[in-house]
Amino acid sequence: MRAHDSARLGTVRLLRAAIQRREIDEKIELNDQGVLSVVQKMIKQGRDSIKQFEKGDRHDLVAKESSMLSVLETYVPDAVSETDLAAFITEALTETGAHSISDMGRVMNYLKGKLRGQADMSTVSTIVREKLNN
Repeated sequence: MRAHDSARLGTVRLLRAAIQRREIDEKIELNDQGVLSVVQKMIKQGRDSIKQFEKGDRHDLVAKESSMLSVLETYVPDAVSETDLAAFITEALTETGAHSISDMGRVMNYLKGKLRGQADMSTVSTIVREKLNN
């Protein structure tokens, strides 16, 4: 507020409102993982919005969403590198004994605990599916 950074202030207010809304809806107090999931959901929605705004040729809204995303991304942990991600997936396949696509649920559950907030789980899912199909 004192820095007069209205974009950051607006984003933080939206984030606080989303956290409070989820706490009220679920009648719980969110822990760090819960707050992280709210932030990640907002980031995903922002990326989807940017794609839609680009299709609609609304560059003003793309800029606004991009600035909001840059603020939100400061609240999530650093992403896992591709080499580390490959190592996590190999470890998960070994630990769960997965050999076919029917074992995908076990592998993804194993990886969710290890990679929460550090990797896009849809990307992880795609990589695991490819490895299990080969």
